[in-house]
Amino acid sequence: MKIGGFQKVSLIDYPGAISAVVFSQGCNFKCGYCHNPELVDPGRFSPCIDEKKIMEFLATRRGKLDAVSITGGEPTIQKDLIPFVKKIKKMGFAVKLDTNGSQPRVIKELLKAKLLDFIAMDIKAPWEKYADITGVSADTQSIQESIKLILQAKINHEFRTTVVESRLNTNDIMKISKIISGAQSYVLQKFITTEVLDKKYLKEKTLSDEELEQLKKRIEKEIAYVIVR
Repeated sequence: MKIGGFQKVSLIDYPGAISAVVFSQGCNFKCGYCHNPELVDPGRFSPCIDEKKIMEFLATRRGKLDAVSITGGEPTIQKDLIPFVKKIKKMGFAVKLDTNGSQPRVIKELLKAKLLDFIAMDIKAPWEKYADITGVSADTQSIQESIKLILQAKINHEFRTTVVESRLNTNDIMKISKIISGAQSYVLQKFITTEVLDKKYLKEKTLSDEELEQLKKRIEKEIAYVIVR
């Protein structure tokens, strides 16, 4: 695994659990608003963290940590992801995976082997806006396949959309909610101008709290549990 960052403890990454967080290095999307540019832009990469050191640390945290959250970057493009997850599960930790859904084959294999306890997938936009948001020619058929796999999986899951006002309007968000209708939960993530991949996003903003709450009420007709985060 190419690991670009490691957080020893988090109270927010895995809902209802205390977790460590592993940040994979590298991503196949180039979302301008990405808040982890050091994990996406090769020009900003730091030397990788030795996987062995992370495993040694986790071995000392049995009974103290509940889980390990694997995020990125995009973990599913890592060829060693599955054996890495197997090692963590063998140590007795629950595993949460954050993904952009671009690699349904990997998601399917992880689910089939019962290696995941929670999966969170980013839905970037309605299909017609995917290339604009991701900065690449995203294969939306693969994204749709991943959505289907997650909706059918018997584990906890959530879908998430980062709301940038100039990029996504309320109609776009409603389109997304229909795509994932019946999901366990949907998170509307406020865009916050901190570190970003594309500097022009430093001038962007999210919808107002009032607009997000109104949108949440509309989405609840499609999805029972909607969160503004």
